[in-house]
Amino acid sequence: MKNILNAQWIKSAKIVENGSVEFTRELNITKPVKAATLEATAYGVYEIEINGKRVGDYIFAPGWTSYQHRLQVETYDITSMLGEKNTIRVGVAGGWKTPNFFNGAKYHHSHLGVGETAIIAALEIEYTDGTSEIIYTDENWLCSKDKTVYSHIYNGYTYDATFIDDKPVPALPFPCYMDNLMDRVGEKITEHEHLPVKEIITTPKGETVLDFGQNMTGYVQFRIKGNKGEKAVIRHAEVLDAEGNFYNDNYRSAKAEAAFICDGEEHIFKPAYNFFGFRYIKLENWSDEVKAENFTAIVVHSDIKRTGYFECSDERINKLFSNIIWGQKGNFLDVPTDCPQRDERLGWTGDAQVFIKTASYNYDVEKFFIKWLGDLRADQTYWGAVPHVIPNTFRADDECSAAWADASTVCPWQIYQTYGNKQILEDSLKSMRDYLEYIEHHSWENIWAQGNHFGDWLNLDGSSPEDCSHGTDKDLIATAFFIYSSELYMKSCAVCGKEADTIPELRAKSIVAFRNKYMKDGRILPEYATQTACVLACHFGISDNIPETAKQLNELVTECGHLKTGFVGTPYLLHALSDNGYTKTAYDILLREEYPSWLFSVKMGATTIWEHWDSMREDGSMWSTSMNSFNHYAYGSVADWLYGDAAGIKIDESKPAFEHIIFAPVTDERLDYVKASIESRHGAVKAEWKRENGVVTYTFTVPEGCTATVVLNGKETEISAGEHRF
Repeated sequence: MKNILNAQWIKSAKIVENGSVEFTRELNITKPVKAATLEATAYGVYEIEINGKRVGDYIFAPGWTSYQHRLQVETYDITSMLGEKNTIRVGVAGGWKTPNFFNGAKYHHSHLGVGETAIIAALEIEYTDGTSEIIYTDENWLCSKDKTVYSHIYNGYTYDATFIDDKPVPALPFPCYMDNLMDRVGEKITEHEHLPVKEIITTPKGETVLDFGQNMTGYVQFRIKGNKGEKAVIRHAEVLDAEGNFYNDNYRSAKAEAAFICDGEEHIFKPAYNFFGFRYIKLENWSDEVKAENFTAIVVHSDIKRTGYFECSDERINKLFSNIIWGQKGNFLDVPTDCPQRDERLGWTGDAQVFIKTASYNYDVEKFFIKWLGDLRADQTYWGAVPHVIPNTFRADDECSAAWADASTVCPWQIYQTYGNKQILEDSLKSMRDYLEYIEHHSWENIWAQGNHFGDWLNLDGSSPEDCSHGTDKDLIATAFFIYSSELYMKSCAVCGKEADTIPELRAKSIVAFRNKYMKDGRILPEYATQTACVLACHFGISDNIPETAKQLNELVTECGHLKTGFVGTPYLLHALSDNGYTKTAYDILLREEYPSWLFSVKMGATTIWEHWDSMREDGSMWSTSMNSFNHYAYGSVADWLYGDAAGIKIDESKPAFEHIIFAPVTDERLDYVKASIESRHGAVKAEWKRENGVVTYTFTVPEGCTATVVLNGKETEISAGEHRF
C-alpha cells in the first residue's frame, strides 16, 4: 500500500441502489513502460478490467472485513496489460455492504449513503527512461450504471444484456477516512472446481431442474441466447422435496435467483458480484434448448491449500469426511460462515471455534484466521464482550455467549498449535484478557450467571427437536468455558513470556464453584446430568474424578444408544470417551447410521454437513423452513477425532506445529484400515494402521527435523524422522 492514501474516494453521481456502478478512465501512454502497479479497494465488491481483460483472479475483492476498522487494499501487477491507449474499468456492487443485511447492517461510512458503493485506487507507472507518474481516482473518472442492474447478496442478480448507459458523468469525490485502509492480510477468494451437470430432471410438477451432484458455494456459468427482451431465470436449491420437486423454502427470505435479460445474441455468462449455496438449479422462462453442456457450476472459496487427508475401510466414513471437506470449502469464503445459502451467511464465532482444529488440519488456514481474528479484535467492545458474529452486523453491543465468544481464546491457541506462529498469541492476548475480565464482571460467586447464552445449541435434550437451546444448564456451560478459556490464556501468556496476573486464581475459584454447584463424588448431579455436561467436565479437566465422570458419560450414551449433544458437546464427545477408555462407545457413535448420527445424513444422500442431525427426515420431510441449512460445517468437527484418535496424529503442545508428534491411534475391529496425513510446516505427517489375519500393523511417518512418541498398548517408543513400522 504505497500510493493509495493520496487518492480520493469516488462514488457514483447517479442514484444506483442494489445495482452495479462502472467507473472508467482513459489513459494514453507515449513511453515504454518498465513496471505498472494498481492499488485498489472498495466499499462493496469490485472487479477491474484493463482494455477488456480482467485484472487478477481475485473475485469478490476486497473481501469482507469490519469495514469501519479494516478495509483491505490489493496491489496488482498490470505491467503486461498496458498499451498505448488504455481503458480502465472498475465495476462495483454492494456485496457484503448490501442494504438490509442480516439483522441490520452495523456499518458506518463517512458521507456514503445506504445502498451506495465507492472505490479508491492509485495506478503507478514507471517508465524505462526513469520517470514515473501516478493516476489517482478523482473527478476525472467517469461513472455510469452497469449491465448488472440488480445485485443483492441474498436475492441474487439481474444482468440486462440490452442495457446501455449512454450518458456517463464525472464521478463524485467525497471525504472519507483512510485510517482503516490496510494491505490484504487474508487469502483472496478465487474460483476452484468446475462441476458439470450430473442430471437434467423433469420434476413431478413439470419443473426443469439441473443437478450438479454436489452441494457447493459459487455460481453457474451458462450459455444463453434467448429472444431479445426475454428474462431467463435460474433459481437455486440444496435439496429436492419428498416428492422430488424443487425446494428452497429453507432459504427463508433470500430469493437466490439469477436473472438474465436477453438481447438476442449468444452469451457465455457468469456473475461478478454474487455467490449462492446450491446443488440444484431450476430454469424458468428458458426458451433455449436445455443442454447439459451449456451449464457449469463454478466452486468459489478462499484460496486455501488442502493439507489434510483421511481414509478408512468404511466407505460411509470416507463419504462423511468428503462432506466435511465440502462443508469447509463452502463456508470458508473470506470469513468462516455458518451457511452459504440463506439470508444469513455470517461469521458465527461458535461455529468457527468448534471447527477450527479440523479446519486447520484439512487446509492451511493460518492467513485466513489471522485476518478474521483481526476483525474479531476490532469488533470486540472496549469492555470485552465478543459479538456473536464477526464482522459484527448485529445492532446490540453487549450480546456475548459462552462457547461463541470463546473463539477469542480457542482460535488463536489452535492456530498457534497447528502452525507454530506465536505472533497470533501476542496479537490476541489483550483480547483474551478483556474477554475473561468481562466474564468476571458478569459472574456471581464464580459462576458465569449473566449472559445471552445459546447453550448447547441444537442439542437433543429438550422436550422436542425444535427446542434448540435448552438442555444442559447454560450457566454450567458458561462456567466450564470460562475455566477452559482461562487455561488457554494462561498457556498463551507462558508462550509469550507474560504474566497471567489474577486469572489463575479466578480459574481455581471457578473450578471449585463448578464442582460445588454441579457435581458430587465425580459425577454431575442428576438435575444437571447430560452428555454435554459430562463431556465438558471431562474434556476441560474440571472434574476431580475424571474416570467417574467419564463412566457417567458412557452410561448416559449407552442408556439411550446415541448422542444427544449439540454445538457445544459434539466436538469433544468422542474425545471424552476414547481418552478415558471407552473407545468402543466412541466408535459405536461414529459408525451409527440411524438418526441421530453423523452417518444418518450420509445415508440420506448428503454431500455436505447438515445443520441439524435430521435436517431431512427419513420420509423426506424437513426439520423446518426457519433454520435448516444443508451446508453447515460445525458438526464436521468430528474430523479432528478421525485425525487425532482413529489415525492417532496428535500435536505435542510444548512443541507445536508437529515439531514433536504423538502417535496414539485407537483401533476398532469394525475397521480394517485407517490412514491419514497432514502437511505440516515441517513436512508431511502420516499415520496408518491395517488389520490382516488378526494382526494390526502401524506405519508412522515423521518429517525431517521432527521427532515423535508412539503410544501403543500403553507402551511409549521415541522415534525420529523417517518412516517407522510397528
